[in-house]
Order: sequence, then structure tokens, then C-alpha cells
Amino acid sequence: MPLRSRPLLVPAGLTRRGLFAAGGGLGAASLLAACTSSDDGETAGGSGEPGPFSFLDERDQTEVELERTPETVVAFTGLAAALYDYGVEVAAVFGPTTLADGSPDIQAGRMPVADLEILGNAWGEFDLERFAALGPELIVSHYYEGFDLWFVPEERLEEVESLAPGIGIEVSRPSLDEIIDRHAALAEALGADLASKDNTAGVERFGNAAGAVAAAVAEKPLKVLAVGAWPDGLYIANPPTFNLLAKCAELGADVVVPENPDQNGYWELLSWESVDKYQADAIFLDVRTGNIAPETLLADYPTWAALPAVAAGQVYGWNGEPVYSHVGGAVELERIAAGLTAAQPLA
Repeated sequence: MPLRSRPLLVPAGLTRRGLFAAGGGLGAASLLAACTSSDDGETAGGSGEPGPFSFLDERDQTEVELERTPETVVAFTGLAAALYDYGVEVAAVFGPTTLADGSPDIQAGRMPVADLEILGNAWGEFDLERFAALGPELIVSHYYEGFDLWFVPEERLEEVESLAPGIGIEVSRPSLDEIIDRHAALAEALGADLASKDNTAGVERFGNAAGAVAAAVAEKPLKVLAVGAWPDGLYIANPPTFNLLAKCAELGADVVVPENPDQNGYWELLSWESVDKYQADAIFLDVRTGNIAPETLLADYPTWAALPAVAAGQVYGWNGEPVYSHVGGAVELERIAAGLTAAQPLA
């Protein structure tokens, strides 16, 4: 589970809400041609019309229906960042947004964080009074199976949803393409023009980035290891449960699959004494806030420094929680493609 405080531990008190049936992957081409229609045939969302709003809440597979397109939307930071890439700005965000020095957290993507209304910047933080004062019409967040609205404290969820209906977008089971399509569909429902020059360019960039990964892995054989680094050990990512890694595997990358992932299927934890369990030509280190910095790993963790890929300088970055827009997905695939292009087989 890609938690911000640690990559493995699940906070107590989070509740399961229904079963998820994966869906909503429209595909980039069809999505750009689609529009959200009201019963009388007038378009809502991308057309700028204030007509009825309807969108699927994937937590319990029910439609959230409003008489008009909501204008005061509050969103989890990572989801807000995807909406921003499509041209939709929200009234406020919650979740990792700024670092201690005021600079953007990676979850904030390209949003101007200095201009954002932030209701909470860490796990467990959510300013309910400020939320209510906004007069919210909708709250949207990610949804992991077995959890509820991501980064909304469980004990405040009922009151939060009494003030505004909630929508969760599933990000644990569907493919990267499907998740991005769902975010684009929500952006369109909230007014984005997916056929704009910027948005069509974003789709093209995503396709080119995927092609760059495929080209890099076709050029030479590389064994790849994706990890998170924390004081208690090295976390080996399980590709099928991280949509970005699964996408890379789909494109031909030979990514190590851990033998003993945790009960949620996300990570295998190795002690720092046993980090050489899996051999790899290239290591991709989680760039999210909280992971040990590469320079600290080299200086303070000798077993890490002794790994062949580390000794060869073949350590690159990956992001366990991409911004799920076409631009956001492209950024992460480009990062991985660059590492795959630079790395050389070690055997």
C-alpha cells in the first residue's frame, strides 16, 4: 500500500466499502471524442454548460448525480494535480502538498502550491471547519480497495460526506491507462476541454513516453529492480500491484517480482543485511517524500553501496504514486525510459 508515512503499514481504523468492478478505461482516442451528455441531449462538462452532473463513485459503484456541474470541488492533492493538468482547478486540496520549505511535494505535480487552499498536508490532517466554510459541492479522492476516500480521516468521513457528496476513483486494480482515462473523464465532467491543443499534446506525449520505454528495453537485456528505502529496510516493489511498474512490464521491461510480498501484495521487506537477495542491472528508487535520499544510502548503508547496480552508478528514480493525467503518466514513463536507456547489462 503506497502510504505516505511508510510504504507498508496500514493505518488503523480504515474501513472497507463495497467491492470494485474495474471499469472506465475508455482509451485515449475515444475519450477525446466523448462528451458527457444530459438527458435532453445538451452537453455538460467540456462545453461549459451548467447542466446535470453525473459520475461513478467506484467505492460502491453508485452514480453521484447533481443538478448542475459543481464549481466548488475539494480534492485529494494527487487527484487535483491530474485535474489541473487537464485545465480544471479545485477550491481546496488535502494530502501531501508542500514540503517543510514550502516547495511542492511530488504529489502536487505542476500545481502552484503557494496559491492552494490546503485543508491538510499529512496523514490524519483534515480541517473540517475550513472545508465546511468553503460551501463544498463535491469532494473527490483516490480509492484503494479495502479503504475509503484516500487521506480523509475515517472518523471524519461521515461528517465530510454530509457536507458534500464524495467520489472515489479506484487506483489499485485498473491499469495505468484505465486510471488516467478515468481522471480525464472526471476532468471533462467538471468542464475540461479534452480536445484542446494542450490536452491532445498530453495524450501524444504519453504515447511517445510509452514508446520510449519499449524502445529502451528492446535495445538490450536488463533486469530491473524497483524499491523503496526506509530505515527499517529495503522494500521491494511488486510490479503487478503498482500500475506504473505493470505498464513498464507490459512494454517489455524485465522487472523483478518479489517472492514474498506482504499480505496486501505491494512490497517485500528486506533487512539491510539481506538487500542483495535480488540481482539487477538497474535499480529504480522511489522518489516519494519519506524515502531515504540516494546520497544518504551511499554514505550510511554499506550493504546498499555494495550492490552491483549501485556500484555501477545505475540507480534511477520511479514514483509509486504518479499524477494520473496523460502528462503526469508521461513524466514518469520518461523518467524510467531515461534510466533504462542509460543503464547497461552488468553480467
